[in-house]
Amino acid sequence: MLPEFRTFKGIACTQMSLREKINLNNLPSHIAIIMDGNGRWAQEKGEDRLYGHLHGVESVRNIVEGAAELGVKYLTLYAFSTENWDRPEYEVTGLMELLVDTIKKEVPTLNKNNIKLHVIGDIEMLPENARHELAEALAETSTNTGLNLIMALSYSSRWELVNAVKNIAAEVQQGSIAPEDITQQTLQQHLSTSQFPDPELMIRTSGEYRISNFLLYQLAYAELYFTNTRWPDFRKENLYEAILDFQHRERRFGKTGEQVKA
Repeated sequence: MLPEFRTFKGIACTQMSLREKINLNNLPSHIAIIMDGNGRWAQEKGEDRLYGHLHGVESVRNIVEGAAELGVKYLTLYAFSTENWDRPEYEVTGLMELLVDTIKKEVPTLNKNNIKLHVIGDIEMLPENARHELAEALAETSTNTGLNLIMALSYSSRWELVNAVKNIAAEVQQGSIAPEDITQQTLQQHLSTSQFPDPELMIRTSGEYRISNFLLYQLAYAELYFTNTRWPDFRKENLYEAILDFQHRERRFGKTGEQVKA
């Protein structure tokens, strides 16, 4: 998902100056992004909503490249929620076709840049051809050791939590765990994100101020960053701005500011 870096007059310098301000020793190890605003971006331009989703793919390429260049270890992108299945049929069909086409095209670039792909969500709801392409992409990138790119597809946090509770209940019924032994760690081990650290920074684009059923448990102590920029316009410099904002915040985790400084 990494296009060649293009230098535009006046823009390259802005990107470089913002990037130079970032403390690479204080990067969020895990960034989660709600990629919002594709449809509205297209409608504002008098185009069909799918036009916005198509251009949103360019933003994915750019942001994945930016995160990998900085050394971010985990990047989760909220690509399609379980609620999105209720959108107009033509839009859902178009999104699925775009998903399959994008996966086919991007796997060689992921391998070239040592990026490992992961998927979380109710994958069984996806069309068979999409599941097939995803399975191949996961296998082909499984040995990569750089950025972990986590795509949330047909995902909702409430779905995830219900599944976790069902699985824990089944283990209790089987006698492999006692109810009194269930802890926060037990629940975390049954989430679809069990192999990843919790996000430290969550970004949502397009001016909406909610987290829309996304990683409800995992975002408990994440720093939330909202921007009016629509996703198809979101680029590296916007990512840098979010990271700089994160680095100027005091993360207390329930302690006082004096305790953190001490």
